[in-house]
Amino acid sequence: MTNTVSIHPLLQVKNLTVKFKSSGVPKTILEDVSFELQKNTTLGIVGESGSGKTITALSILSLIPTPPLDSIKGQILFENKDLLKCNLSEWQGIRGKRIAYIFQEPMTALNPVLTIGDQITEMVRAHNSIGRKKATQLAATLLEEVGIPSPSERLKNYPHELSGGMRQRAMIAMALSCNPEILIADEPTTALDVTIQAQVLELFKNLMQSRGMSILFVTHDLSVMAEIADYILVLKNGRVVEYAAIQEIFDAPQHPYTQELLSLT
Repeated sequence: MTNTVSIHPLLQVKNLTVKFKSSGVPKTILEDVSFELQKNTTLGIVGESGSGKTITALSILSLIPTPPLDSIKGQILFENKDLLKCNLSEWQGIRGKRIAYIFQEPMTALNPVLTIGDQITEMVRAHNSIGRKKATQLAATLLEEVGIPSPSERLKNYPHELSGGMRQRAMIAMALSCNPEILIADEPTTALDVTIQAQVLELFKNLMQSRGMSILFVTHDLSVMAEIADYILVLKNGRVVEYAAIQEIFDAPQHPYTQELLSLT
């Protein structure tokens, strides 16, 4: 396993171990997972379903419900602050504002009874002291930034009135609403067709450059990572089996499991 050490990483995960309680018995879901996310880079977390990718991402923002969570140990350092020790008040200044999360399926992540505009303005106003009118203007600007045409009109739409690609873009706009330093994207292209997937990946790349964000990108597909990632973390059964720069992973994969994933691309 290749070490990718930075002097000043934006995010450091050290020996993250997560246990769920199943039938009253603790079961290890993640074991000693460690990695870094540097400024203005994209780290891809790759593995099959059940490998621990989403649990790793959810752990960063303490979004795993109890139950099933039994315990979480290790360190998650964001600018040297251990997020595992944050209280509710501290989380309000971090979750959604400085670290934003894009969930897997926008149709279930978006509220079906609220318009897209209401949902984005709600997020904006939750973290900023601005009025509804200004928040609505910002929401339209965000939809335009993520490539949604006629943004002022789309603000009035409900999620079911948008295509899958449009809903995903709306989710990205919502995540960007507070200009986060880190964007966690959990399988954001899985439900999209190949053409829309390529457009969304290009959007992520452009946003990282224009906003100076770091991205944690979760996917089961290494071919997607080839388009966007700087570093790759490969998980299998809750453990890190390989961690290296993207070129090393594709040119000289060390672990048989990584080689197997590459053979599927």
